[in-house]
Amino acid sequence: MLQCQWCQKRYSEEEKPWKCSCGGPLLLEVDQTSFPSPELLASRSHSLWRYEEALPLNKNTNPVTFGEGMTPLVLSELEGFPIFFKLDYVCPSGSYKDRGIAYEMTKLKELGISSIIEDSSGNAGAAMAAYAARAGIHCQIFVPGYTSAGKCVQIESYGAELVRVPGSREDTTKAAEQAANDIYYASHNWSPYFVHGVKTYAFEVWEQLGYEIPDKIIVPVGQGSLVIGCYLAFQHLYEAGRIERLPQIIAVQAKKCAPLYEAFIQGKNEPVSIYKEETIAEGISSSQPVRGREVLDAIKKTEGIIMAVDDNEIEKAFYALARAGFYVEPTSAVVGAALWRLQQQEKLSRGEKTVAFLSGSGLKATDKILHLREE
Repeated sequence: MLQCQWCQKRYSEEEKPWKCSCGGPLLLEVDQTSFPSPELLASRSHSLWRYEEALPLNKNTNPVTFGEGMTPLVLSELEGFPIFFKLDYVCPSGSYKDRGIAYEMTKLKELGISSIIEDSSGNAGAAMAAYAARAGIHCQIFVPGYTSAGKCVQIESYGAELVRVPGSREDTTKAAEQAANDIYYASHNWSPYFVHGVKTYAFEVWEQLGYEIPDKIIVPVGQGSLVIGCYLAFQHLYEAGRIERLPQIIAVQAKKCAPLYEAFIQGKNEPVSIYKEETIAEGISSSQPVRGREVLDAIKKTEGIIMAVDDNEIEKAFYALARAGFYVEPTSAVVGAALWRLQQQEKLSRGEKTVAFLSGSGLKATDKILHLREE
């Protein structure tokens, strides 16, 4: 069953809704009391599908997969502080979006959907195009006109139909929704399945830390799937009796587009209206996050915080990460900027385990990175 996160109305999956009649986002209901033991996990494949209890499918459904998951967790240092970096930019299409799209596409194929429309700032569109090709599903991807050339080339190379939309990320969403009258709108932001696939990164962190949870997890946030996925995963582990507490989630926005940060510092329960400016962190430039209430609730329940970093901080963090061997797109570098800020504010401790999530490959943003170097 699918349940609205606003009014709690429930739908059967066979109805194929992409949002509630009240306008709220839907989420697939999952039994959180069942989770495999470490001994059972040791016998399973090294992909996100090892967590089958948390990714329910019909009995005869075969996953649409490229073997995604089990990305490296690498210990490094920042100013003498040990930091674990979760390298999800090595996923098959170059970003963590593969996790959510793998599960979403599997469910769409299970439901018999043969043609879809998606809107994206780039990474989700590339992932959607790749997994649609794998599933044999026709795919149209709407992207903002400013999307990195590398991401556009990648989307078209997979065989998807690319539609460039002049204007903002929000203009792109409107265009996609209007085009989806007779075609299933597979928006990863609205999907009731996407965040369940995303949550598997947190299960992996728990395993890779020796079945222990970190004290802090730092993630980029635009629409918020990394925050919600993290909360869902650790809440599942808690309900299943595998852990005794939840880690603190620290979400990072670009200062030029920070509706969740503004809501957090104002003590609001939903995103606030902002004046959006162009930022080098294009992947999290979302002024109207559809699951914003869920993000703010997850931050509150984990005693977390939301931060906002400016483009100068992001650029410096990008080069610092690259010189440490982590070549990520500028969007991912917001976590590096947040780490510096936290260290300066003495909010990091050498005795804590802190995980910083690196979400997308720098190879997808070559034109943007070249522009930074020219400046």
